[in-house]
Amino acid sequence: MNAFVERHQHLWQSFRRLPMWVQLWMAAILLPANLLSLFLLDYPSARMIALAALLALGSNMLLMYWYAGFTRLMALPHLLVWGPLEVMLLMYLMAGAPAPTTNEVMYICLVLAVNGISLLFDARDSWHWLQGERQVF
Repeated sequence: MNAFVERHQHLWQSFRRLPMWVQLWMAAILLPANLLSLFLLDYPSARMIALAALLALGSNMLLMYWYAGFTRLMALPHLLVWGPLEVMLLMYLMAGAPAPTTNEVMYICLVLAVNGISLLFDARDSWHWLQGERQVF
């Protein structure tokens, strides 16, 4: 088996070692909610979300490859990218001009809720990583 396939099998096994609820959260809620933005690029907010999603995903992919698996350090890019995104989305909603459509507002609320919850997990994981919990799953 070549190194490329082995690396990706190892990354998959690392993902599968995460608690089941984390796997479900990431695969069924977090990624879909953010990557949906790629199909909604007509919305100004979706362009912000797509950029943030690609930055967070890209930085996490780099960390995943560097550490050869999932680590709590992967929470830090979320704090750095999604924290400001949450503020920008709230400011966009409050500005009211141009007025977002009802569908856009619903999507923004979904992302605010999902990423807000994720930021709580990320703050906890970042704290644990800073306290020395640096295992790779």
